[in-house]
Formats: sequence, C-alpha cells, structure tokens
Amino acid sequence: MALLLGIDPGLRFTGWGLLESTGNRLRHVADGVIATDGTEDVPKRLRDLHDQLQALIALHRPDEAAVEETYVNRNGTATLKLGYARGVAMLVPALAGIPVAEYGAKHVKLSVVGTGGADKEQVAMMVRRLLPGATLKRADASDALAVAICHAHHRQTALAIARAVA
Repeated sequence: MALLLGIDPGLRFTGWGLLESTGNRLRHVADGVIATDGTEDVPKRLRDLHDQLQALIALHRPDEAAVEETYVNRNGTATLKLGYARGVAMLVPALAGIPVAEYGAKHVKLSVVGTGGADKEQVAMMVRRLLPGATLKRADASDALAVAICHAHHRQTALAIARAVA
C-alpha cells in the first residue's frame, strides 16, 4: 500500500488530494484546497503555500507525490506566477524526502477519463466514480485527485524514470 499525494498547483488556489493505492485498488483518504490571500505580495503567498503544504505532509506523511505540469498561456505574468507555485509544490515534498512525479494535464485527463481533451466536469465525474467519498469542494481538489490517480496508474514507470535521472 502507498499513500499518494496529488497536487494541482496555483498561486491563488492549490488543490491537493490523498489516496491509498494497493495494487490496482484506490481509496480516497482526503482532499482540499490551499488558498492564499490575493492581496498579499507574491513572496508572502509562496511562503504561505509552503507552510500549508509542509503541514499537510507532516500530518498525512504520504509515500509519494505527483504534481501537474504548468501549461503556458498568453499571459506571461500569470504563467510565471503559476510556475512559482509549482516550484513550491515540488520542493516541499522533495525536502521531506518524498519522490515527486510530474504529469501534463492531457496525460492526467487521458489516464482518468480516457481522453486528453476532457473538461473539468468530466474529470470531476470520473474522480467521484473512482474515489467515492471525495469531497471535491473546488475543481482544484478534483484535479489534484486526478493527478494522484494518474500517478497511481503510472507510478512504477515514473519511479523508474526518476531513479534513472537522479
């Protein structure tokens, strides 16, 4: 059995989801959203994200983590800020000694829904089917659980690649 943490990073809202993976069986453990104050400056918000992720990891002690890759959009400033949050989302588990995998949004959607072009509602519906009991108060939590599900399906390959790169 492995406890897997999925993270959907964002500077305003970072979704997180925990699931147990035993063979091909998945069980929902917890999910939620870390929110930062949009009126604060970026360094303070990044510190808040760091501290809340660190507390989450200390509480649940996941075995592995998976983070959604950043997509590039037309707004360079927004993409850069998303990259900052993604960096924190990868750093915090790494500092705790937890292996971190990365998956693109299309790969996550393909793994969970069966098509890389699925919309957020389709992803949430499949997450609810695969993980009864998931609260999914925001799409960010649903996306984070989808990242964790994707990782559960692909973790052996991802771990082998991470070991080869290290």
